[in-house]
Amino acid sequence: MERTGKGLRAAAIRPGPDGVGRGSSRSAERVSDDLRLDLSSVMRRRRWVAGLTLLASAAYGVVAAYQYGLLRHLPEPPWRGLDADRVDASGEAYAVAHTPDTALALANAAITLALVGMGPADRAARQPWLPLLTAGKAAGDAAAGAWLFAEQVTKHRRLCGWCTLAAATAVAAVPLTVPEAYQAWRAVRRHS
Repeated sequence: MERTGKGLRAAAIRPGPDGVGRGSSRSAERVSDDLRLDLSSVMRRRRWVAGLTLLASAAYGVVAAYQYGLLRHLPEPPWRGLDADRVDASGEAYAVAHTPDTALALANAAITLALVGMGPADRAARQPWLPLLTAGKAAGDAAAGAWLFAEQVTKHRRLCGWCTLAAATAVAAVPLTVPEAYQAWRAVRRHS
């Protein structure tokens, strides 16, 4: 760990061996400490990607509430061109697997979040496939967001503000994954 912030160390709060539930390991405790306490630029960027992914998930959650009938109307600013109700009630939003597309978007975001959280701060050197996979996943998420944005503009001639927010967070996450992916690529090249 380059520098650490204040907070609980996972090893200091390890429970005893008795009881029901999962066990721990030093490597799991290290990931806990690195994700929560490490102040290095690598970990700060990973936290930013996690935060952006959670923001996208919140936007998807609002749209999901509408698509599942829990909300009768999606609140949006009264700006010309925004009409989330119309976009998210369309058949296209239910075409894949005949389920609301936000269910799939939330599952996809969960995968991204898991990839961002996997491994300690030095995973680029020890497990280079993780940062490379994370960067590829982030790029795929951004491409999917851009495609859905284009679909809304060209087919509906309207935008869902919530979906646009989620797409923007995906695009913003990509450059945050590049430095660690570059470190991982260099590690792979050194060992080849």
